[in-house]
Amino acid sequence: MESMQNIGLRQIRKQVRPQDGVILGDDFFIIEVKKTDRFGFLKYPCRSDAYFAIFCKEGSLDVEINLREYHVSRNMLLISTPGNIIRVEEVGPGVLSPKDFLVLAVSKEFLSGIRIDFKKVFDDRLTLLSDPCVSLDDDEIAFCSKYVDLFKDVLVSEVPNKEEAVGSLIASLFYVLGGLMEKNFVRFQGNGVPAGSETRLKMLFERFMSLVSEYHGSQRGMAFYAGRLGMTPKYLSKVIKQVSGRSAPDWIDSYVILEAKNLLKYTDISIKEIVYKLHFPNQSAFYRFFKAHTGMTPSEYRKG
Repeated sequence: MESMQNIGLRQIRKQVRPQDGVILGDDFFIIEVKKTDRFGFLKYPCRSDAYFAIFCKEGSLDVEINLREYHVSRNMLLISTPGNIIRVEEVGPGVLSPKDFLVLAVSKEFLSGIRIDFKKVFDDRLTLLSDPCVSLDDDEIAFCSKYVDLFKDVLVSEVPNKEEAVGSLIASLFYVLGGLMEKNFVRFQGNGVPAGSETRLKMLFERFMSLVSEYHGSQRGMAFYAGRLGMTPKYLSKVIKQVSGRSAPDWIDSYVILEAKNLLKYTDISIKEIVYKLHFPNQSAFYRFFKAHTGMTPSEYRKG
């Protein structure tokens, strides 16, 4: 699917208004976020085109990444990579605590010019995909804070080769964060599945979700996904339910709704065009599907 709205670092920087932070053009910034409205533009689903590290000093934040919900609270770090579909719970009582967050963001283009072995940083267990949040202890926080101070010192200085210096620091920080994610990674417990098999099933689930992210607009049948993964629809359905607690058709429908919401809120294309993009047979079928999952019609959602 190419229709999901992408938001790059330039647009994000305009939304969060990092006047009080340190920035490197449209490639990198570090800011303190203390006002809830700075996350307001993420209350509707969008696909991020940047790398994020969000550290919670105080308060809490409910974030949805690729349809999975995460609660980020004090001393927790969340890492998001380009291509993720992100939504922050709408600002309101009990949902977002207006306290203190540190946000580090790097553009995809800038990081592509830095030599990082991502396979080594984030190992074969797909830690970032299944567990993008990690709790840090005091020593880990103090250690990472030294990187933040170095970033700030370099960016506000007049030293030459500033971009190269920041790039090297970013590479080093990614290796540190990857080690922290690995150290704090916790496997599912109590399901009676051997560790090796469990990892394989989780990898299968992530492959399924990747396919759904790519093909949900045109393929909603289990036979297609099972065929791409080389197994029967019955077995694939069993695995997805076992790993995620949700049925495979539910995941597919959720992605379709996510796509429809994104198109309704971030584009001006007609509902008729959305019906065509998402391969519904007619507008009536799309209206019924959308209302059954959201409780409102597409028109009502667009106006809301």
